[in-house]
Amino acid sequence: MTTTTTRAARQVQPAEHAHAAELAFLAAYDDGPRPPGWRLTPRAVVTFIVGSGGVALELPRQARRDDLPRTLTVTAKFVGERALVERCVVTLAGERGLLLVGEPGTAKSMLSELLSAAICGSSELVVQGTAGTTEDQLRYGWNYALLLAHGPSAAALVPSPILAAMRTGAVARVEEITRCLPEVQDALVSILSDRRIAVPELSGTADATVPAAPGFTLIATANLRDRGVSEMSAALKRRFNFETVGPIGDLAQEIALVQRQARATLERVHAPFAVDDAVLEALVTAFRDLRAGQSVEGWEVERPSTVMSTAEAVAVASSLALAAAYFPGDRDVVSLLPGHLLGVVRKDDPADGAKLLGYWDGAVRRRAEDGARLWRRLWELRDVLTD
Repeated sequence: MTTTTTRAARQVQPAEHAHAAELAFLAAYDDGPRPPGWRLTPRAVVTFIVGSGGVALELPRQARRDDLPRTLTVTAKFVGERALVERCVVTLAGERGLLLVGEPGTAKSMLSELLSAAICGSSELVVQGTAGTTEDQLRYGWNYALLLAHGPSAAALVPSPILAAMRTGAVARVEEITRCLPEVQDALVSILSDRRIAVPELSGTADATVPAAPGFTLIATANLRDRGVSEMSAALKRRFNFETVGPIGDLAQEIALVQRQARATLERVHAPFAVDDAVLEALVTAFRDLRAGQSVEGWEVERPSTVMSTAEAVAVASSLALAAAYFPGDRDVVSLLPGHLLGVVRKDDPADGAKLLGYWDGAVRRRAEDGARLWRRLWELRDVLTD
């Protein structure tokens, strides 16, 4: 039997592919000074990430090309302080390591991907940190067939994503760095200090040392709740500038982000998005109340152990939209919201379901009594939380 294989489309495109048109436009739009190896100017990198504020940018006459639009409005991809993004860009322009820390689900990984894509055109030189990550994954390994056949050689060496970035002057990324064991983390100390990797097996050859090309730097991420898993050494901390990525401060911005990301999920599966704006507002409001330990009205709320992140809110909004798309007319989408919230709240501690019930008996009930129609409907669904 003959089978044919075709390359499947990606579920999620890397930032450099998803936003290729904007990156090409910005490269031509801003011809100012660029750090070594950078594809965009630092100002253009910031614009790529935070957007042009709804303003259509126009290419200078001398930069116009047939393959580029004459004007383009750059979309905002990261919702957060512009000053934070500018500090990140300045850190990387100085070829210093950048460590993004914050609660889970605050878009640290997305920010690191966007920075990498804008600076060097690739966000895929990445190591995912886990308890099983080895030093080889940060430095280099070997093609053992070639190693056994011919001994150590440059051809047998398998570069890590970090070594590949050093060779090309690109940005490497290490996700969840504090999940790596301390001795593995410390392999980065010499890389960030000496800007080279020694290969003792190739001693005496021209390939015994791999120096970092101009432009090389490293972005790492760490969740605040995971910092105790494998605490970073003082020596490694000194090689990074720390930037904290916090939750989205503005309710309207968070609702817009949740809606945009959930819509994108439905578009990938070619399904219509049919979740009412009022339902999204109630969903995001509940997440913000439980995350902060206080309602928007100032009422005290008991915080669950799990992080009520924007990423989790996007997942719930997507689930509601998928249910509406694939089971139309079966039930009211609002009736599904309490069950999905309960699933999120119970992730870290099943006993935290009682805290969500307390939220229903407090903030939800009071809003229902104040006459808010949607919150009255949610209050009527309280029994879902006690089943």
